[in-house]
Amino acid sequence: MQDKKIHQGRNIKRFREMLGIKQEALALDLNCSQQKISILEQKETVEKDMLEKIAGLLNVPVEAIENMEEEQAINIIANTFHESSAFAYTANIKPTFHPLEEVLKLHGEKIALYERMLKEKDEMMAKLEQYLQKP
Repeated sequence: MQDKKIHQGRNIKRFREMLGIKQEALALDLNCSQQKISILEQKETVEKDMLEKIAGLLNVPVEAIENMEEEQAINIIANTFHESSAFAYTANIKPTFHPLEEVLKLHGEKIALYERMLKEKDEMMAKLEQYLQKP
């Protein structure tokens, strides 16, 4: 049986493209150049720390990038996209949640945290003002 090669760089590129993320956007998140992303996607193996950062940004398990074989990637892409009369390629995605609700939920949590921090700041400022006014 032939030992199949895993090309981590190509796997990064596949996941990035499936998610509709440009090299420039990924480079910005990694604080590097678009050229570095291009070179990275050509590498058969990627350094573990960089792999972990990219997996986190793409929201995919590190193991998926490390272990996905060429044939698996083609099957994933073939099963995710199909031809349609209205569009050349349409995502065949049927989420069990409403994406906008998830975004609003996340932003709601961030807003609540921010409001809590502002309240704590105001309380601290009031205490400092009281302290400064004491003789």
